[in-house]
Amino acid sequence: MKTIWMGMVAASALLMVGTTQASQELAQGSGCMNCHMLDKKMVGPGLKDIAAKYKGDAGAAAKLAEKITKGSNGVWGPIPMPPNAGVSEANAKILAQWILSIK
Repeated sequence: MKTIWMGMVAASALLMVGTTQASQELAQGSGCMNCHMLDKKMVGPGLKDIAAKYKGDAGAAAKLAEKITKGSNGVWGPIPMPPNAGVSEANAKILAQWILSIK
């Protein structure tokens, strides 16, 4: 029984790592990393700063997904974030969830 449990834990860990990696790859492929770094401000805020700002906000994932697809202005300063029309709604939701999971 212990062997089965350990196997399930290992498989779960691999799935979590795979999801994180896939989301980071999605962020790179979607152009997010052209303006955002993981932990430093570039053109836009660092992704860790975004996660910290929205920590505890139950509606954060939906807000971020909308900002990803439609853009935003004035949230982090004078430089607007342009809309990312090439990012599907589904992928925007995945990206938003991933950003919020960054610590």
